[in-house]
Amino acid sequence: MSLKSILNLAIVMAFYSCQENNSGPSGNWRAELYLQNDTLPFNFIIEDSAELKLWLINGNEKILVEDVLIEKDSIKAQMHIFDTELRAKIIGNSMKGVFEKKYAQGYVLSFSAQKGIKYRFSEDPKTNLDISGKWAVQFESEAEDSTLALGKFSQNGSKVEGTFLTITGDYRFLDGEVDGNQLKLSCFDGEHAFLFKARLGENDELSGYFKSGISWNETWTAQRNNSVELKDAYQLTYLKEGYDSIYFAFPDMNGDTVKFPNPQLKGKVVLVQIFGTWCPNCMDETKFLADWYKKNKDRGLEILAVAFERKNDLDYAAERVQKVKDKLGANYTFLFGGPSDKQAASEAFPMLNQVMSFPTLIFIDRNGIVQKIHTGFSGPGTGLYYEKFVKEFEILSEELLEEK
Repeated sequence: MSLKSILNLAIVMAFYSCQENNSGPSGNWRAELYLQNDTLPFNFIIEDSAELKLWLINGNEKILVEDVLIEKDSIKAQMHIFDTELRAKIIGNSMKGVFEKKYAQGYVLSFSAQKGIKYRFSEDPKTNLDISGKWAVQFESEAEDSTLALGKFSQNGSKVEGTFLTITGDYRFLDGEVDGNQLKLSCFDGEHAFLFKARLGENDELSGYFKSGISWNETWTAQRNNSVELKDAYQLTYLKEGYDSIYFAFPDMNGDTVKFPNPQLKGKVVLVQIFGTWCPNCMDETKFLADWYKKNKDRGLEILAVAFERKNDLDYAAERVQKVKDKLGANYTFLFGGPSDKQAASEAFPMLNQVMSFPTLIFIDRNGIVQKIHTGFSGPGTGLYYEKFVKEFEILSEELLEEK
């Protein structure tokens, strides 16, 4: 090759290299969060059309992040409805920065991303194993007693999607693979960072660990069991003996006290949602309720959502709730219950045996009598379990709305 040809080739290569580096942030990205001496991969897409948008990808789920700002070589994204943030420097086709929970002092995870990569864990995983189906799961941690769960997975080649269901909720859309005999699953929804790894042993048993955020970790084992089921979510939370309804007085987002019962709600069906804006299962339930309320609000009903937040501060709660209303279209009544722990919620509702989950949904008929209480929420990531909840909800709500 002549010197002239070499120079021309170098110019062409430099041109295309420059073009790629200056192509902007739009496109597919593979990211990693660094937590507890491990890496949690997730995927996102940046769209730069009329408005800059970022989509978090977890299996079949796409979570829209609209509050994205890019200035020079920096990107900052407020994570959907949550009080969390991704910040990074853009260096060519890569990013390096942090994920921060702004309400929790010191909660910062290192973060990096590479553009143009669509796979999650491995580029070319291979396996002869199939983990599709249902699994009876037991989580063990030093901080809490063991937790029983139901694992539900589907597999296509080496790719795996699924979730874990517990009596208090599910782990939403998990995305991953089986590589050899190792199962790898992760989820990042803008608030929670979940990483599951396990190996399939000779006795058809999965054994591995679960890590979440900066400190939470558990070991877990699972046995294939297509008949395993969890306790009925309508039987876990109930009124104490001597009560037939609930009573409370909480401030709304303007600081005005709203009581239940009260004359304005007399003769209406009332749903009381115990939730928090930081809770992804609550986000799923709120999406469902927002759509249902929009379609049925003129039929004599009201939803009162009592928020238990990461800061025991009404102004902070009002800011977070407004984000939920704007992003999810939840145009019903929101009240502030206190700090985000189950003990505080149980004390706020002393007529209940306990508040064991965010969310908890209380169904009250037109006479002010509690008819049902649903603990936790199995969201769209649970497939048939979500469909089952929707059917049961529709039957119960129709019965309550038709009663006069």
